[in-house]
Amino acid sequence: MPIVHGANASPFVRKVRVVLTEKGIAYTLNPVIPFGVSAEFKKKSPLGKIPVWEEENGFLLPDSSCIVAYLERAHPTPALQPSDPKEYGRALWYEEYADTKLVEAVTPVFFERFVKKVVLKQAPDEERVRKALAELVPPAFDYLEGELGERQWIVGSRFSTADVAVASPFVNFMHVGERVDAKRWPNLAAYVDRIHARPSFKALIEEERGGAPRA
Repeated sequence: MPIVHGANASPFVRKVRVVLTEKGIAYTLNPVIPFGVSAEFKKKSPLGKIPVWEEENGFLLPDSSCIVAYLERAHPTPALQPSDPKEYGRALWYEEYADTKLVEAVTPVFFERFVKKVVLKQAPDEERVRKALAELVPPAFDYLEGELGERQWIVGSRFSTADVAVASPFVNFMHVGERVDAKRWPNLAAYVDRIHARPSFKALIEEERGGAPRA
């Protein structure tokens, strides 16, 4: 059975796992925390990052976007990327935006309130949290609010990998007591709730809250 190496609280690992669930692909999760990874793991992931996809035949592939693209080609049904070239290009852009700008905005909040407090047993820096909520989060959310409008999906006429990528970091935001302000970002708040209600996301969110890794 294929293996996903990575921690289930990672937005990048979650992105891959949601795609696997949507496509009905069985796999095993091997918990790997991306701090001080071993030399052996770096052979699988030269950048020392998670996730890494590993198949029984020895095929290895690091990086969530690369894994998702591979899975779409290897398991094309159901299709999770737009067939229209322009929509496909936009889907790749939204995935890139989510993996960079959006993750950068919410990570300080998650790191201080979860990684430091729960994992490292250190006092969280709430001033860093306040600064992120005031300076990093608003422009990232403003952009997505404007791009969404009242559309159901971030791009095209159906659920895609772009929606998976965009919705994933918001799970981390939610895990540490924050939510999208529906008064300030009504379209984004409704969108996040809608995507998180999908069975593929809902099951992982419940698993993460319970702290039990998938076997």
